[in-house]
Amino acid sequence: MLTTTLNRLFTSILVCSGTLIVSLTSAIFAPGIDKASKEFSIGTVVGTLGTTLYVLGFASGPLIWAPASELRGRKWPLTIGMLGGGIFTVASAVAKDVQTLIICRFFAGLFGASQLTVVPGVLADLYSNATRGAAISLYALTVFVGPFIAPFTGGFIASSYLGWRWTLYIPAIFSLANGAISVLFLDETYPPCLLVVKAAAIRKQSGNWGIHAKQEEVEIDVADLVEKYFTRPIRLLFTEPIILVVSTYMSFIYGLVYALLEAYPYVFEHVYGMSPGVAGLMFIGLIIGVMLACSFILLQQVTYAKKLEENKGVAVPEWRLAPTLLGAPVFTIGLFW
Repeated sequence: MLTTTLNRLFTSILVCSGTLIVSLTSAIFAPGIDKASKEFSIGTVVGTLGTTLYVLGFASGPLIWAPASELRGRKWPLTIGMLGGGIFTVASAVAKDVQTLIICRFFAGLFGASQLTVVPGVLADLYSNATRGAAISLYALTVFVGPFIAPFTGGFIASSYLGWRWTLYIPAIFSLANGAISVLFLDETYPPCLLVVKAAAIRKQSGNWGIHAKQEEVEIDVADLVEKYFTRPIRLLFTEPIILVVSTYMSFIYGLVYALLEAYPYVFEHVYGMSPGVAGLMFIGLIIGVMLACSFILLQQVTYAKKLEENKGVAVPEWRLAPTLLGAPVFTIGLFW
């Protein structure tokens, strides 16, 4: 039991650290945009594409990684995503022109999207209804804290003798290290793929080659993949009001996060004359806010577990909305403030 718990904890830390790395990589280049723009003799608006196209890669990647994680399991999409993201981030760092920089940033985001797409599935595999909420809350912490750490870390790096290119080298090193550890030590968690391994072991032991797992019988059909992972989500988006509302709300918040990454540096550097690193420290307030929100959700988990027990283990989605009912109006007040 202890070994199982330690394996589960190790897997959770490894995949969540990968999410932190790709979210950090998405924004750490932003403080170096001015210097990169001067080096390539372009406007800062064009330089901003280095961040914008990375996020566009985030939006495109799930179309690849979601079906891959259900056909081939969780391990290899996560591992390939981390290694690929690291390689393209290195390519961005050594770019000799802006075209190479922004194209490689897009593909780095495309590969990095594997973490945002597959890690929730890993946590769903590992944890039951009673504890899954806490695990997903801690995962969400890595999604949002990464972009908020990036401005001051990237600012201090870009302002130092290292220069803006090291705002890309450093996260690339982290990505490649995480990918290498995943190759060696990350265990598969997707139940159907685990059954494939078990069926293979039984065939070898028994000599009965007729034993197969259901997952082995799955054939890759492009039409089925398009229907399941593209047209069906779009149909649900526009036919299920709760999905539409929550998706719109989350898209607005996540978009605002990256808008602030450009707005804060402009205000505190150009208006108040701060250095990029010091200006980035203003994001510490956002980090504290995210951590307080996560703590509040974790405290609510006790109440949720009690309700789940009283309802004979049947979860009700609306039970998760209580923190949002408080957070949404406070968020609006904070924006005006």
